[in-house]
Amino acid sequence: MNTLITDTVPPARGLRARWHAPGGYSEVLRIAFPLIISTGTWSIQHFVDRMFLAWYSPEAIAAAVPAGLLSFTVTCLFMGTASYVGTFVAQYYGAGQYSRCGPSLWQGMYVALIGGIFQIMLIPLSNDIFRAIGHAPALMEQERIYFEIMCWGAGPVIASSALAAFLAGLGHTKPVMWINIFTTAVHLVLDWILIFGHLGFPEMGIAGAGIAMVIAFVTGLIASLLFVGRSAHARTYHTISGWRFERELFSRLVRYGVPSGIQFFIDIAGFTAFVILIGRLGTTALAATNIAFNINTLAFMPMMGTGIAVSVLVGQHMGENRPALAEYTTCSAFHLTCLYMFAIAFFYVATPGIFIEPFASQSDPTAFAPIRHDTVVLLRFVALYSLFDTMNIVFASAIKGAGDTFFVMVLQVALAVVVMIIPSYIAIEYCSMGLYGAWIFATAYIILLGIAFFIRFRKGAWKSMRIIEERRFAVPPTFPEAPTGE
Repeated sequence: MNTLITDTVPPARGLRARWHAPGGYSEVLRIAFPLIISTGTWSIQHFVDRMFLAWYSPEAIAAAVPAGLLSFTVTCLFMGTASYVGTFVAQYYGAGQYSRCGPSLWQGMYVALIGGIFQIMLIPLSNDIFRAIGHAPALMEQERIYFEIMCWGAGPVIASSALAAFLAGLGHTKPVMWINIFTTAVHLVLDWILIFGHLGFPEMGIAGAGIAMVIAFVTGLIASLLFVGRSAHARTYHTISGWRFERELFSRLVRYGVPSGIQFFIDIAGFTAFVILIGRLGTTALAATNIAFNINTLAFMPMMGTGIAVSVLVGQHMGENRPALAEYTTCSAFHLTCLYMFAIAFFYVATPGIFIEPFASQSDPTAFAPIRHDTVVLLRFVALYSLFDTMNIVFASAIKGAGDTFFVMVLQVALAVVVMIIPSYIAIEYCSMGLYGAWIFATAYIILLGIAFFIRFRKGAWKSMRIIEERRFAVPPTFPEAPTGE
């Protein structure tokens, strides 16, 4: 690694100094802004998709989120592992080992292949899975249809995440943004056509929503492959010649990436279990929860873009052997994200109607009235936990960017089970605490998670971690004698 760079951080004397300093606001935004737009496009896709389904029928919106979350829960185990390629690429890039970036990407593509095959194998089990969940028969059938379609899209979405992580690890975040914008346009146009049956296509409802999303996944994958395979990338980063399976590099990706994937898996699985439990309270409670979570993606997904940027910048600075600069960069990102989240939380509480109205505009007013009432209350929970979710995303991303993935996994598993899933189950099944009681435990889970990651970051154990091998220099066995000058 490059040990010639001095790990110094400029003093933060005022906004102007922190804006222009290495690791300051400008550097963070340069990397983060395209990623914020990219993850924001995911928010738009899911928001509009769920809005269309809410217009179509209450059963469609009620079924889409549990089935979609269940599919994504499995996908994210592999997706979290494959996307950890970005941390490898960032550290190799920071260390100047450019030829190792392409091989790192290919190990992630092999993870995508395994994950895609695994999820297709779940399709024959879909009937048994949703029968075990215990929702109403009409709802269960729509959940099964959506889940099976989404399983076919798992491989492309995992591979796309590895490709996006590769580009982000290099700091090339604008191409990721444009590819996601293009994919979003394809998805939403197809959504409108296939759900409602426009332009001569049959009305397909929830099945149309699933097909539209899978086609968009494949489109995004093709666009990413074409960009990454360009001659400039192939020449500098070995994106084509590095296709071979490397056992040692793949093992390292599994060692650090699987805990990251499990953490991602547990996070989504925890909320999937939570949504399924809420479904036992009835369609109104489930629809309100789904809408509240969907509205939350407007804040959460852009924060995820900042989190990816933090992992990239921390990885690059750790590759340069500059942990102090990595810490400074993380704090800059936290300041910016807090500002954004305080604004969003204020609007959740002060003007919830502007977020709920898109779901209500084409729905039956009488049927939607109780859903609206519950959603207004749930958005207050969202406003509270979003402030702590900022700490969760930024500080967890920072320590993962250094390689501290095992701690992140263990903490996520422990708190999800002990603080959210088990208490929510007891609250619903035995204590009759209802919808709001369950949401208290979900909120407590996110608050404790954010505080714990902040403490881990401040303790600084991550500063001594690396996930890439040291650069080796060839040293001749003997040296010529130095001239004496005499």
